[in-house]
Amino acid sequence: MPRFDPDTVTRLIRETAEAEILPRLRHLADADVMRKQGGELVTVADEAAEARLSELLRDHLPGSVVLGEEAAARDPGVFDRLQGGDPVWVIDPIDGTNNFARGSETFAVMVALVQGGETLAAWIDMPAKGTLVAAAAGGGTTRDGKRVRLDQPELTAAEMPGTLNASTFATKEMARQVDRRRGRVGAVRTLGCAGAEYVRLVAGEIRFALFTKLMPWDHAPGSLILAEAGGVPRLLDGRPYAPTVREGSGLLHAHSDHGWHTIYDALFGDAQAGPARRPPEN
Repeated sequence: MPRFDPDTVTRLIRETAEAEILPRLRHLADADVMRKQGGELVTVADEAAEARLSELLRDHLPGSVVLGEEAAARDPGVFDRLQGGDPVWVIDPIDGTNNFARGSETFAVMVALVQGGETLAAWIDMPAKGTLVAAAAGGGTTRDGKRVRLDQPELTAAEMPGTLNASTFATKEMARQVDRRRGRVGAVRTLGCAGAEYVRLVAGEIRFALFTKLMPWDHAPGSLILAEAGGVPRLLDGRPYAPTVREGSGLLHAHSDHGWHTIYDALFGDAQAGPARRPPEN
């Protein structure tokens, strides 16, 4: 296990947000907002926060390396760092950049520490809202310093509120399938920020979340946070989530194994657009 101090990492994340992100909220000039290859937005705040946090985290854990969203956009070769033996800081400097760019407070700074394909620790900070959730492998999940454990009642699909992030990055077949069956589950409006969805999951405000974009900075932090709170992060093909996985039909998170299968069956039961196999219940 790499030697790092979770409280120090929390402080570095918060200091970075205070120095590089919050002063730019609602103060971005037109030239401060750009588009990456592929069309996604990036701002000067994203770039400055990633650069600062990368340096601070490497200094905190000598021998560690960084996989940041903006660095990966410039050089996809940095994904190879997840396959090596060094500790890797996975960083999303601003998750929900579209929200941030239009002045919304619904954005997050997300960090995970990964080694050998396993997520060891995770942080999701929503600096404009003053909320931080964190987890350590085998050590549980906290929200603003208080331990979190999810309740797991056996509800129907319609009784479980949750989000269906299956439009922009889903296949056309998947998007149509989810749209046809969304009325079977308690679908609520998505927030345009994976980090915010994970915070809602841990707070019990939603009980499931479907994602179809599998970037490690979007899901390595939240998947550990959910799992350590008692939830179930699982790929739609039945495999457990791992930060090395970037290909697949999607990722479904739920508060319990029963909840996972209930939502899966409501959305994909006997559907050609669903996964190749239905995972067995535990």
